[in-house]
Amino acid sequence: MVKQQQSLPLDVIIAASAALHRPSAESMAAVVTRECETEDCSKEAKLQCPTCIKLGIQGSYFCSQECFKGSWGTHKLLHKKAKEDKTKDEGKNCVEKEVNTDPWPGYRYTGKLRPHYPLTPMRLVPGSIQRPDYADHPLAAEVGLLAGMSETEQTLKGTSQIKILNAEEIEGMRVVCKLAREVLDIAAMMVKPGVTTEEIDHAVHLACTARNCYPSPLNYYNFPKSCCTSVNEVICHGIPDRRALQEGDILNVDITVYHNGYHGDLNETFFVGDVDEGAKRLVQTTYECLMQAIDAVKPGVRYRELGNIIQKHAQANGFSVVRSYCGHGIHKLFHTAPNVPHYAKNKAVGVMKPGHVFTIEPMICEGGWQDETWPDGWTAVTRDDVERWGENTGSSPSGGHIRSALITDQPVTLWFSVGQELIRREAVVMECLIGREVEICLFMNVSSEQSHDSAWI
Repeated sequence: MVKQQQSLPLDVIIAASAALHRPSAESMAAVVTRECETEDCSKEAKLQCPTCIKLGIQGSYFCSQECFKGSWGTHKLLHKKAKEDKTKDEGKNCVEKEVNTDPWPGYRYTGKLRPHYPLTPMRLVPGSIQRPDYADHPLAAEVGLLAGMSETEQTLKGTSQIKILNAEEIEGMRVVCKLAREVLDIAAMMVKPGVTTEEIDHAVHLACTARNCYPSPLNYYNFPKSCCTSVNEVICHGIPDRRALQEGDILNVDITVYHNGYHGDLNETFFVGDVDEGAKRLVQTTYECLMQAIDAVKPGVRYRELGNIIQKHAQANGFSVVRSYCGHGIHKLFHTAPNVPHYAKNKAVGVMKPGHVFTIEPMICEGGWQDETWPDGWTAVTRDDVERWGENTGSSPSGGHIRSALITDQPVTLWFSVGQELIRREAVVMECLIGREVEICLFMNVSSEQSHDSAWI
């Protein structure tokens, strides 16, 4: 949000200026005498607020600088309302304008999916909601900084030290993960042919703020939306836009919310209407990759081992594993150590210990695992011309789901959705005893930050 100035000098603007046109006798006779708009002042007004002129606000005449300053407390509210109205109008205009499906002339797409521009403006979050450090971070090109940069994450960039959460911090993670689950369930109910991903993003944004949560993706390294929506060949970080979902699409919705100082991160892949058997097999395999990795989570296991498990199952079913993006640590930071690659023979550092919290989010492809990024700087797509992937994740097309694991020394809970072919959503939290050393929570991921072998997602 733009910081509001506390004081504003009034440039002298003469209402009936002779500098632009030489007035005729008729026009001189038509000049209307205006009164100062300051309460209890009836003097003739010859000055007009320059900001009101820029914003198209009618009136706003004052007799002097002193009267203007005396009225500033109430007058500035006119500016605020005009700016809010302008933002709403711009959003409405974006929907009404002709759709541009080729915003980057000359770019060669790898599949059939196209962006649908223009995007609606970045949504506002009420000032009463606690926000992460990057939420209001400005663009500061003059000092070499990125827009939406998390300064806290930057101070720990490159470290392999994994934070061990205490009981209070673990409870904070439990609360935020449940809230994130609720938001994802709301997004899930909207998935059907004809609905745009922009409409899903709007619902996600409202669901977040209604729960006193900040949508973590919003302005994270300048990401423009409140969630990621990745369709067909998009692996991750798809930007919600005006494209309507079509029968046969597979859609990954990636949610992260920030509440009381903690991030809760989860995603899930959905079928849009009836999909073919290939899509079902891709998403099913991706889900199985995830669950096999979860089964291996316990203290003493090396993080690199999860990639061996995931790739073995994916390859056995004829799929490949994305290498450019990986799971990550999460708590008070959106993305942090450890890195959790999903492919075999990776070089991830670290051993699981009680108190670690991290995500597991395999991305599995029908074709090759290689990826590239659209010119928007975010949308990661499979490089070949296969049109689906899965995240839980699978890819090229790709398919996917993501979970977060909390290593504990207590009986555990598994939070997940259940139903035929991974689509039907259950409104209740499913509890399942899977061992005495792990607790798993559903999560999503959003980031293009490169680190070690892969980028966090």
